[in-house]
Amino acid sequence: MTPNGHQIVRLEFTSAFEMLDFVQVVSDHVSHSVGLDDDAAHWVSVAIRESVINAIKHGNRNDASKHVFVEFDTARPSDVAELTIRVRDQGEGFDPGILVDPLAPENLLKSSGRGIFLIRNFMDDVQLERAPEGGMEIRMLKRVLPATA
Repeated sequence: MTPNGHQIVRLEFTSAFEMLDFVQVVSDHVSHSVGLDDDAAHWVSVAIRESVINAIKHGNRNDASKHVFVEFDTARPSDVAELTIRVRDQGEGFDPGILVDPLAPENLLKSSGRGIFLIRNFMDDVQLERAPEGGMEIRMLKRVLPATA
């Protein structure tokens, strides 16, 4: 951690679902260290879990030779602390503009397709783009709201 409280944690691992628990431990630790309460930390953890599952399953297509990169970055650009998480895969990428609406009647009973929708609901800002290094990157931001009395 730097003197201004800025902290960066980077993880890199092969496409293995067994890594999800490790990522969750790191997520919980970083979330609490930046000041998120238990509820917010839980939803951040769910968003990260969905992102990593997508990176392994859809991005890297379960190819164990491909890696997933997760970066946690805490900052205090104003009086509100922020947690930014980036998850990147080494897949072919896709056009985020063609994601289907999971709430459309024809999609309600489908067993998949809700991950990005959920992530957008749990986080304060979500950006999906092709990474310059290749693959897709999702950037998620969660602001730490001050405690209410």
